[in-house]
Amino acid sequence: PVKRKRKLSINTFRKGATEADRREEGSSSQKTVPKKQLTDKQNESQKNKPFIKTSSLFKNNPDIPEIHRKEVQQVQENVFTTDSFSQLDLHPHLVSGRRATMPQKHSVQKQTIPVLLQGRDALVRSQTGSGKTLAYGIPLVQSLQGMESKIQVGPTALNKFPFTWIVPGVLMGGEKRKSEKARLRKGINILISTPGRLVDHIRSTQCIHFRRTQWLIIDEADRILDLGFEKDVAVILNALNAERERRQNVLLSATLTEGVTRLADISLNDPVSISIADEIQKVPETTAQTDRKASSSSNCMEQENFAVPETLQQYVMMVPSKLRLVTLAAFILQKCKFEKRHKMIIFFSSCEQVEFYHELLAKVLSGGPESEQPGRSPLSSVSLHFLRLHGDMEQEVSTLRMSGSTDVAARGLDLPQVTWIVQYNAPASPAEYIHRIGRTARIGCRGSSLLVLAPSEAEYVSLLASHKINVSELKMEKVLATLMKDDRFKVHRPGRKKSCGKNPQEVRERATVLQTKFENLVHSSEGTVQWAKKALQSFLCAYTTYPKDLKHIFHIKSLHLGHVAKSFGLRDAPQNLTALPTAGSKRKTKPKPKR
Repeated sequence: PVKRKRKLSINTFRKGATEADRREEGSSSQKTVPKKQLTDKQNESQKNKPFIKTSSLFKNNPDIPEIHRKEVQQVQENVFTTDSFSQLDLHPHLVSGRRATMPQKHSVQKQTIPVLLQGRDALVRSQTGSGKTLAYGIPLVQSLQGMESKIQVGPTALNKFPFTWIVPGVLMGGEKRKSEKARLRKGINILISTPGRLVDHIRSTQCIHFRRTQWLIIDEADRILDLGFEKDVAVILNALNAERERRQNVLLSATLTEGVTRLADISLNDPVSISIADEIQKVPETTAQTDRKASSSSNCMEQENFAVPETLQQYVMMVPSKLRLVTLAAFILQKCKFEKRHKMIIFFSSCEQVEFYHELLAKVLSGGPESEQPGRSPLSSVSLHFLRLHGDMEQEVSTLRMSGSTDVAARGLDLPQVTWIVQYNAPASPAEYIHRIGRTARIGCRGSSLLVLAPSEAEYVSLLASHKINVSELKMEKVLATLMKDDRFKVHRPGRKKSCGKNPQEVRERATVLQTKFENLVHSSEGTVQWAKKALQSFLCAYTTYPKDLKHIFHIKSLHLGHVAKSFGLRDAPQNLTALPTAGSKRKTKPKPKR
């Protein structure tokens, strides 16, 4: 019985085993065939699908906060007036010339020209693009043509009819000093110069003198001081005072900062303060220098609100760090390719970023061989033109549609027909913001501006509102939807129906394709990778230079290095950024061209 039990147990075990084996074999046979079929199908589908490296653009991004901004009433200035130049005591030639090109006076000209014709010093504050240049240019030319020359006796009859030639001259960096000295020896009536170059000639050129100087005009006074030219301006003032103390001085600025009021205290004599937003008021005279500084600083604090042109529309867009590059590219395509007739200036915080993004955007967005393929839409073959401008480059003059620039273009430039200002990196102060957006909507023309902020920088909108600056929100999704119009970023899948409308999933896929194009270009060689890392390093260095009162908005610890690297076309966060060559050693590491 025991053996029978053992046999039964063995047989039953074997039977169970055989049944289990059969089940396993059956199940395995049923599983292996579909696996092979699935792998074959997957391989075929992978061959048909385009190879897209997933950049995970839309994963692990911070939430975009809602912008709670107060509706503030912006300070408005009436740019034009109903008065004409014929009402002023000007030379008939000046009146006829102004009547042909500009029949009406601007408000700043109406208030400034009579004061300067009286020989008074003036501190003029008016918004950018309001006509400040002619406000002092017309009185300057009027005073020159009114000068009576000495009676000269000559052998010909031509000397009986004296006339005045106005000879202007320019001194600036990048030009040959020898040629500038030759022009100074021949004589110049109106000298236009940068502070640094003029100081250089004061110290090294013997033929320059200021014995007959009658005017000193400092335009864009706030920007000159912000760029560190305060010592150079002091050297110029000392050189002028040493040879001629009596002259007419004019300071002009779009903003009235503490530095401007300090400069007005040392350069102006009993000035008239002209603010277009307010009435003309005379600067109160004081007996002590401390009282003058106190009055000027209080005046500066009272005029913290900035005037913005009525024809300027201001927008702000919240974009996570990973999506900044593709969003900027989509915005450029929307305004300069599909809408057309737009000229745009994009502001960056460093020269390295300007060079890097200029090359990157030009190669990816300007068309290229892919746009010439048959079957492409005509819009896909439209090329964009890019231009770069920053302080480390030589003189370069061109008229192109797109421009990437640093703050060197934020002052004193009248670029015609600029319709959009994009601030890719936020400015360090509201005054700098005003100077940047002042490159558009000039002299009554229409213009728009866009400020790109990260979700951690949303409080900057409240800071602008405290200075009477209103901005409207522009949604990032609306800008990215522009990629649906460009077939270069379309994901081709066989058997898929043509999408109608703006499918959010397809918009994300096209944004991923665009990001992949940027990353493939950056990672095409080791040199371009190092170039992207240098641009990233310059951005991080510039991010640490925000003033203390803005550190709670722009702090380096609030940045995710890996996410920021995506905006430079890098797939991973770089290591050892401090070991990279700095901007000062850029020329040394630049490869020499082949002979």
